[in-house]
Amino acid sequence: MRKTQLQTLTAAAVMALAGIGFSAHAQGTAEPTTTEKVKEAGRDAVQATERGAEKVWDATKDTTKRAANATERGAEKAWDATKDTSKRAANATERGAEKAWDATKDTTGRAVDATKSGTKKAANATERGTKKAWNATKTTTGKAADATKRGAKKAGDATTNVAHKAADGMRTTGDKIGEKIPGTAQHEAAEKR
Repeated sequence: MRKTQLQTLTAAAVMALAGIGFSAHAQGTAEPTTTEKVKEAGRDAVQATERGAEKVWDATKDTTKRAANATERGAEKAWDATKDTSKRAANATERGAEKAWDATKDTTGRAVDATKSGTKKAANATERGTKKAWNATKTTTGKAADATKRGAKKAGDATTNVAHKAADGMRTTGDKIGEKIPGTAQHEAAEKR
């Protein structure tokens, strides 16, 4: 009889424990409520928005950095071109002045010789030499000024082009950001497409 009681007791204990296990399992796998589903969807949307905003911010920083670097490179190129043009103009002016000086020295030498032989020849030679020297100086100075103007204009145009490209890049980035934000004109346009 003891063996039967033990078997009955063992079976009852097993059934009780099984009931507890099924009850706990049933509670752990219950279907989430609509509120819980909405909360979870809201958390997912906020996290996705945060990730998207972070990506947009990173892209904006990268575009801005590229634009700044391009502007800086353009300004450096313009400055280098201006320095080079100015140096060339200064060298051309110096060469022109040296030629004028040499011509003046030569003319003066001839004038001294002409004075020995005749005052009128010396005066005419000096006048012609001076005119040549003056004309050479004027021409060289004009060429140097024109070269400097052209270099400065190219530098200004290059800087303007870089700035316009940077602004266009920023506007494009802003439009892309606007497409992701509900309620903006860009978002409305993107949804119509």
